[in-house]
Amino acid sequence: MLSPEHRLRRRTEFSDVVRRGRRASRPTLTVHLLDGAEDGVRAGFVVSKAVGGSVVRSQVSRRLRHQLRAVVPALPAGCRLVVRAAPAAADADSARIGADLRAALTRLGHPA
Repeated sequence: MLSPEHRLRRRTEFSDVVRRGRRASRPTLTVHLLDGAEDGVRAGFVVSKAVGGSVVRSQVSRRLRHQLRAVVPALPAGCRLVVRAAPAAADADSARIGADLRAALTRLGHPA
């Protein structure tokens, strides 16, 4: 689980990152990244019903949290990150999701 200081919580935080941030897509996810905030790295997930039922969405969320936990310390302070799961994430294993997350961050200029 991400620690509380690393979580995005409010809808306005999510929409700000999605609207103003840069975006990189991979087959299982899309990463929105916004640099320049004052405090530490904060991240959030969007796993919609298009991914699957509640059990599948929970599994995908757990996989994303697990992979992101290893990536957060490598990101520069002040980053805001929103990871949107694609329907293909339902069938992907944790290693695939992690590889796509790292590739998307590398494409955005933040190798993890």
